[in-house]
Amino acid sequence: MTLTYPWFLLGLISLLIPVAIHLFELRRPQRVLFTNVSFIQEVKLITAKQRKLKHLLLLLSRLTFLFFLVLLFCQPFIPAPNQEKENAGRVGVLLDNSASMQAEGNNNQSLFEQAIEQGRDLTSAYPTTAQFELNSSRTALASAAYRAALEQLAISTQSRSVEDELAKYDTQGTGQPKQLFIFSDFQKSTFSSKSLSSIDSAQQVFLVPLAGKQMQNVYVDSVLLDDAFVRANTDLVLRIRLRNGGNQDVANCQGKLFIGDKQAAVFRATVLGGQAVTSTVRIRLENMEQQQCYVTLEDYPVTFDNDYFFTLQAAPKINILGLATTSESDIQRLYSNESLFSYANVSPQRIEYGRLAGATMILLNEVPQLEAGLRDNLRRAVQQGGSLVVVPPTSTTARASYSQLFRDLGLGALQWETAPSGAPVLSDVAMPDLQNPFFRNVFSGRTRQTALARAAPVLRWSRSENTILQLRNGDGYLAQFSSGKGKVFVFAAPFSGGYSDFTSQALFVPVMYRLAMQSYRNDEKLAYRLNQGVVTLTLPENERGSMSAEQVLKLTKDSLTFIPTQRVVNNVLQLEIPPGMTAPGFYKLTRDGQTITQLAFNVDKRESELATYSPAELRQLIGPNHPAIQIYDASNGESVAARYRTERVGTPLWRYCLWLALACLLIEVLLLRFMGRQTPAVRPAEAVAA
Repeated sequence: MTLTYPWFLLGLISLLIPVAIHLFELRRPQRVLFTNVSFIQEVKLITAKQRKLKHLLLLLSRLTFLFFLVLLFCQPFIPAPNQEKENAGRVGVLLDNSASMQAEGNNNQSLFEQAIEQGRDLTSAYPTTAQFELNSSRTALASAAYRAALEQLAISTQSRSVEDELAKYDTQGTGQPKQLFIFSDFQKSTFSSKSLSSIDSAQQVFLVPLAGKQMQNVYVDSVLLDDAFVRANTDLVLRIRLRNGGNQDVANCQGKLFIGDKQAAVFRATVLGGQAVTSTVRIRLENMEQQQCYVTLEDYPVTFDNDYFFTLQAAPKINILGLATTSESDIQRLYSNESLFSYANVSPQRIEYGRLAGATMILLNEVPQLEAGLRDNLRRAVQQGGSLVVVPPTSTTARASYSQLFRDLGLGALQWETAPSGAPVLSDVAMPDLQNPFFRNVFSGRTRQTALARAAPVLRWSRSENTILQLRNGDGYLAQFSSGKGKVFVFAAPFSGGYSDFTSQALFVPVMYRLAMQSYRNDEKLAYRLNQGVVTLTLPENERGSMSAEQVLKLTKDSLTFIPTQRVVNNVLQLEIPPGMTAPGFYKLTRDGQTITQLAFNVDKRESELATYSPAELRQLIGPNHPAIQIYDASNGESVAARYRTERVGTPLWRYCLWLALACLLIEVLLLRFMGRQTPAVRPAEAVAA
């Protein structure tokens, strides 16, 4: 046993007081009445032995009371086996308040409520002078202020994982707490031992895993469209991928799909624990407006991820700009037959360079000569994300300007073939590779092995990002190259002059359509996550050039309004999600009261994965390389504070001293009450007869 304040032992001098009182009581003379009629008086018979025993018991009770009272002030305790040499001045507490902490624990409390109780009780394991830091806030708080901050903590769907909090915690300056407690469910989807590798070896870390019940949790993992181009008044195939983040199977989980306020589809799915299934529904958009869509599931008891929000909008027409000196009847008819495309043919000598930047795809079709201004604007349009399709000319005099364009675009692997002296020698185009992503969903099945076109190449390349079509001799016919943010598609042969019959073959229509569709870019996603930090949007054409850093963009949802930090770089808008924006749903991005677009935000799907590390798995995951990291199992009913006191502070005995002191007082009261003078029932008549 060790005393916390041994100088209070001087109080044992007070034991002399009851001893002195006892001696004084023995020496004080007692007055005894004695008369002739004393035998008929009622007297109290007290023997000398009884009186002596009573005085000794009273003395002993008073001495033990004072003794335990002095020990109470000394605060004795049994030293712990791992007792710290010095108490930590500051204690760090990381309390996981992510959405997964809403799961129910074994005692019918949520894991978050258990963590709050454990964190509140932690102050009892430290002296009153200790200070605490809560989560990534590096503000030192006294015990009362720390408990108040705990009560104000709430579940946040924007909260970072424990791994992210540790990464942020470690980078904030010096003077870290010597001890750090982490209360979390330690999800397998978000936590790894790598997050602990950067912790100072001199810092003691205590992991407190909170285990929830075995349960189910079906959520929407993703929503996919079969067609990248959403068309109005046309049936669309929507694939909804459901996943069970729990370990219990769910049979016939019902889901409903809403477009606006109207229910568009109902589906049911059986999802096994830890598995995923895909449900297919058909929907139709009635207009070109952006639609608010959401999927709601009937799944209990975890409900924070039952709704998945996303937006759908019919794709605008693909703007195709053709550059050619002659009328392109074949290409004109090709794109005019499909309402999805908007085609315009312009002479290179009369082109307004501003139109190049607004075109989705630029078709450079056998232009005999490329001026320097045209080359520079073509390069700028591709660098900013546009697509360029190059059909080489038959004239050899134009090759120098085309070679310069290829160099400007960074295509150094293209070489010109020697011009033929007579008629071009045509080679067969091989069957397209259906595994190529370019031809995905283009053909319903493999066709017969027949020649689809014939061509005499004037260009050759040794490598490309994607060879879309090849000749049967192995040479490339159509290839894709990357240049900046855009794409460049190059044909190896002209369409005219006897160099190719591609425009008259069946493959001409799907390939040219696919080139236009591949050129279409829609960077706006169907949905975003609340904790992803930054949202990147491509500004609409009517907003380009009008956005500035001084203008205020707002995200509004019902009565909530947030002003995010914004940056505009090359017509790309970057928005930082405000920290207070935690409610999933639809948010309108507005400027000066005008709605630019609508964004859908959801909870991070990693929070829906309820698989967590058990204490044994955490010990195995951490291994022996982190001796300063200890794991406290909170599932056995023992609080973390009690476990910490037992192992590192010791077992305090002052409570026992208090109870023993009170017991001594009770004994003294009982002695005074029941060990008084005895009064025999002797009557006067009986006394005379005696």
